[in-house]
Order: sequence, then C-alpha cells, then structure tokens
Amino acid sequence: MTITTVGVVGGGLMGSGIAEVCASAGLRTRLAEINDDALTAARARIQRSLDRGRTSGKLTDARVANILGQLEFTTDREQFRDCDIVVEAIREHLGEKQEMFADLDRIVPGHAILATNTSALPIIDIASATRHPERVVGTHFFNPAPVMKLLELVRSVATDDATMAGARGFGEVLGKRMITAQDRAGFIVNLLLIPFLTQAVRMHEAGFASREDIDDGMRLGCGHPMGPLELLDHVGLDTTLSVCEALHAEYAKEDYAPPPVLRRMVSAGWLGKKSGRGFYTYASDGTRR
Repeated sequence: MTITTVGVVGGGLMGSGIAEVCASAGLRTRLAEINDDALTAARARIQRSLDRGRTSGKLTDARVANILGQLEFTTDREQFRDCDIVVEAIREHLGEKQEMFADLDRIVPGHAILATNTSALPIIDIASATRHPERVVGTHFFNPAPVMKLLELVRSVATDDATMAGARGFGEVLGKRMITAQDRAGFIVNLLLIPFLTQAVRMHEAGFASREDIDDGMRLGCGHPMGPLELLDHVGLDTTLSVCEALHAEYAKEDYAPPPVLRRMVSAGWLGKKSGRGFYTYASDGTRR
C-alpha cells in the first residue's frame, strides 16, 4: 500500500507535530480541528516549530515553504474521503475516541488505515466502535513528534496483516524507528515510564526533595535530557493523569495509581507547559520562569 495523503484529527501539541512530520516527509497532509479558533492555534503551533527550525539553521526558507505547501487545514472531516491513513490525536477519552472512529470509519475509503495516537487506551476498545476493526492500529508518536525518532506500533487482536504492513510503511516514510507492542494499556514505553514519573511526584509531595533537586538528580546523575517533573509539565499533567487511570484500571497495581496531588493540580487547571503552570511556571513563549 502506498500512502500519499494523510489526515490528522486534532491539532494540539501532538496532532500539530504529527501533521508537521507528515508534511515534512512529502505527504499531502490535512489537519482537522473542531472549530476555526482551534485550527488557527494548530496552524500557529506548526509555524512556530518551523520558525525555530529556520532560526537554528536546520530549515531553509524554501524548505519551510515546501512543508507548508503540503499542509491543508479544515474543520470538515468529510475532506478525509481520499486519505490513505488518518491519525487521531484528540484527548485521552475513550468515549470521544470511539465516537470519532465511528465517524471516520464512515468517511474514509475502503483501503484506508485508521490510526490512533493514544498513549494508553487499548486499541481494540477504540476499534470496536468501527465496522472494520481490522484496519485500526495504534501509532503512538512521542512529543515533540518532529524531533523524537520513535514510533510505537500497537496491534489489536483484530488488526490484520495488511494494516500492520501499511502502518510500518508509513513509519518508514516518516523516517521513524519503530517498535511493536502488544495491545495492553501503556504499551511498552509508558508502562515503564509512568511508575518513574509518579514516584517523582510522590517524593515531591512528601517533601522528600525539592522539584529542582529531583530533576537535577535524574538529569545530571542518570543522563536524562529532562527531569521527571519537568517532563510531566512537557507531556501535560492531564494527559499523564489519563494514562495513570488507564494503567491502574488495567493492572490494578499501586505503581500506576495517580498521586493525589496530580489530580488536584489538574482540577486547578495546572496542566503544565501548555497552561503556563504545572510543577513549574512558564512564560507565554513556553520558556520556564
């Protein structure tokens, strides 16, 4: 299967990054959002990312123009009728994803792959909302998608060989290194990562160490590019809470239970970098105060 046209649903941090990656790979890419304001915000995210690449010397003006030329923005999902693959990147809510996939299943052509960027929810639970669960697959990108090289492919019990081959070919076109996980909540990366992040939250909540010392300890002592609390702000505390809940529901282990302070921060609207406040505070340009 040759993929030339890609649809992306959701233009948040992940969706806009995925759309940029696809356009950068020379694929005709349509990004759909719920309304014009959300679409404007998604377009601005991509423009800022490309501008950073231009400022750093990684992208030329001509290259930026070429990438933007591959992108289309819409509020009408009916425009996915000729897409070879559609990647869903809306929030981690099973009901909303099922509703979205039922609609996409109605719209896309018979050969198209339906992919979800979920980081924790079982793929089969999402695929069950469609008439063709065999063409649904997990394509878990990592943030920021234009920078992170990994693509986690997740096959449900219903996903067929043709869909897996198409998803792998898609990843190759994007230049991603792929790993394959079973359809269990958290897959490979988050199943290992979440206990590490939640332990850092519990240490901070208990007053064991300051946020700076926890983060410096892992950055400087273990060579991590970000400390765990800074990483949580970068990923989004609401996203992490959703992943914790999915893992705890699947495995019933205390390691995966959300720390109470994480719930309180999300309830307060402190979602991390995207809201301007999480474990740290951030200026409007995203720099940490």
